[in-house]
Amino acid sequence: MKIDNKPWLWIPLLNFASGLPYAIILSVSVIMYKSLGINNEDIGIYTSLLYLPWVIKPLWSPFIDIYATKRKWFLSMQLLISIAFLIVGLTIPLSSFFVMSLAVFWVAAFASASNDVASDGFYMLALEKEQQSFFLGIRSTFYRLSMLTGNGLIVIIAGYLEQEYGDKQKAWSYTMIIVAAIMALITIYNYFSTPKNETIISQKESEVQPKVSFGHVFVTFFQKKQIGLVLTFILVFRLGESQLLKMLTPFLIDGKEVGGLGLTTEDVGIIYGTFGVTALVIGGILGGIAISKHGLGKWMLPMILMMHLPIIGFILLSYFHPQSEIYIYIAVIAEQFGYGFGFAAFMMFLIYVADGESKTAHYSIATGFMALGMMLPGMLSGFIQEYLGYANFFIWVFCATIPGLILSRFLIFPSDFGKKSDV
Repeated sequence: MKIDNKPWLWIPLLNFASGLPYAIILSVSVIMYKSLGINNEDIGIYTSLLYLPWVIKPLWSPFIDIYATKRKWFLSMQLLISIAFLIVGLTIPLSSFFVMSLAVFWVAAFASASNDVASDGFYMLALEKEQQSFFLGIRSTFYRLSMLTGNGLIVIIAGYLEQEYGDKQKAWSYTMIIVAAIMALITIYNYFSTPKNETIISQKESEVQPKVSFGHVFVTFFQKKQIGLVLTFILVFRLGESQLLKMLTPFLIDGKEVGGLGLTTEDVGIIYGTFGVTALVIGGILGGIAISKHGLGKWMLPMILMMHLPIIGFILLSYFHPQSEIYIYIAVIAEQFGYGFGFAAFMMFLIYVADGESKTAHYSIATGFMALGMMLPGMLSGFIQEYLGYANFFIWVFCATIPGLILSRFLIFPSDFGKKSDV
């Protein structure tokens, strides 16, 4: 039996510490660079490359099992992330801030991916199976709250400081220093709140679970049924979304003379980071409930359609440029709700793919391919947008969702997978 580790005290902020760096590195960085005058091509290619640590995460994740405890890993990585954000804040006033801040973001990205692996492993070690199921929703909720904090509150703070100082570099410098301070406080809290009995638990686990070689884990993953089709589906499913996410913020901020909507940074924080992320959370919760009631088979196609059809809203915004912001709110809320609702099906399918022997490692590999499917198209998104213009770009993004939709019809999985047992 595992000791009662008072999970209510440490699970919320441990997962908050996973989501906040992810939001800052992959989403808020786009807003920051756009606000500081970086062009769309450079934003697309270089911020997409920040996905790479999550792509290759499975390659170094075994070292987290071998060297030191997972608690030491996530505390060290959270401290490193705090220092990295502080350095980003200090580099922004410099003339070469773009290159320097990207380099530091890369360090933070590797630390964040490692923190995710260690935190997930610690969660599975420190809790009983029944506790793991019970606290799964708590983990997800606080992870999403961290995304809301990053994409909403942090961006609103940056927008407020832009107006307060009339100096965007100073505003974003102070904002990143604030983020560093928040991460440092969370790290200190996690140091005192997380249980220290992991070594004993690991020894007991190793007594009953045979060791599996690193090579065996990879071989068994690529021996799974329909693996070629599955990997192709994982790579192309987010082909449209990966480009949309990189260019949506530039579209909201760019002036109307170049096809954008001309919003301020603070507007983006309120509309996209607050209302949008709230809709994302609600959509994700309802998506999980729907699958648990009826199974993945019934909801796969409707959820994919719900995820992609709202892109039409951005096509309309880019063509008509409405004066009232209410239409922007509607389009963003619809897209984020649909994304949260539909993405639940995709994540449930990844759980199905990983099911069986070495499920944790196989899930890590599957999510690595998912990150690769986000990184490569995102790198090209800025060039495509500049060539097509915003209106035609959103049409292209909508068309890019079709391959994933077609491939989904050929996937074989139990129709009741994910359905909650009545027993």
